[in-house]
Amino acid sequence: MSEQLLELQEISSGYGRQMILNDIGFGVREGSLTAIIGPNGHGKTTLLRTISGLVKARQGAIRLGEREVSRLPVHAIVAAGVVHIPQGDMIFPEMTVRDNLLMGAYLPEANRHADDRLAGVYEMLPRLQERQSQIASSLSGGERRMLGIGRGLMTGGRILLIDEPSLGLAPIVIEQIYEVIADLKRRGHTILLVEENPTRAMSVADEIHLLDNGRFVWSGGPDELEANPGILETYLGG
Repeated sequence: MSEQLLELQEISSGYGRQMILNDIGFGVREGSLTAIIGPNGHGKTTLLRTISGLVKARQGAIRLGEREVSRLPVHAIVAAGVVHIPQGDMIFPEMTVRDNLLMGAYLPEANRHADDRLAGVYEMLPRLQERQSQIASSLSGGERRMLGIGRGLMTGGRILLIDEPSLGLAPIVIEQIYEVIADLKRRGHTILLVEENPTRAMSVADEIHLLDNGRFVWSGGPDELEANPGILETYLGG
């Protein structure tokens, strides 16, 4: 069995005086895809933001490999290997597709390998190569989501945190995005995926955690979740 690449121990975090996450603990094995599902507004995005340092943990520890990263500044967490691909577009709309991708290689180590990584992104996402000279704001919603994933790959990190990749997209486009995510998994990328749609999560995940009101209320594999429809009915309405 693969070793844990990412491990959270008794993590609590929030905004101001409001606590959002309470005593969260889990691990992500190297080369696996772990999914976090749950209702909107119950802490999924805050969990990813806490791992990437955008929200500071109030208690607990976050380890990436042998390194404790929860007290590091954001840029140091990125340099350690955490790549956060946020929900929505979050691209530079007036820059070209190619320049958006190169922004993902801003760290010195990533910049040294920018040409090879750009070629790899184009090989995996050929539509971005076709659109490389196009202004990013002119892309379709699915293409912008692919651009966000491609920019994350340019960083060359050890784990990808992907937040709600299907948000706001048409079903046929969601299928395309999840084909990309499945391909990333086949290529050996370690992925922590946040997704409201449990069916999508079950199609790619090795392990699933259900987050409700800032706590894990269920954990298991996709087959176990499929065999327990009452869990989805209780927490997600079906």
